[in-house]
Amino acid sequence: MEARVRALLDGDEDAYRASIDHLSRTSLRVEVARAHLLYGEWLRREGRRVDARDQLRPAHELLVGMGLEAFAERARHELLATGETVRKRTPDTLNDLTAQEAQIAGLARDGLTNPEIAAQLFISPRTVEWHLRKTFSKLGITSRRQLRTALTRSA
Repeated sequence: MEARVRALLDGDEDAYRASIDHLSRTSLRVEVARAHLLYGEWLRREGRRVDARDQLRPAHELLVGMGLEAFAERARHELLATGETVRKRTPDTLNDLTAQEAQIAGLARDGLTNPEIAAQLFISPRTVEWHLRKTFSKLGITSRRQLRTALTRSA
């Protein structure tokens, strides 16, 4: 939390990253999402739209998943400001895999490890892990071995 406050006060990019890193090791999922949102907002204001999207996407997905609609909408608006197209989630689409979740699940199904998936998609292994947790929850599975049948069933 201290790193996030330092980032907000000083505009210190390393502090934003430290905040996300430290909070990702806790069970404070709301704070992790907010840290991604704040960093993404800062990156967009700095004119770094592509980098901003990399922070705003997980923020949006986390916030939607937790039902924090006001913050999720804020992340959606920020994503739109970067030129990204963001669909509104409805109760009918809450269990649909996002494009990134489907891509990561497919790579995991094909036997790639989290670090290998991360390297291929230019994201962190923690982000891969987070997307897989969400995917497992949405598909009602508990292991990578179950991905093959679950992905076939959901396709």
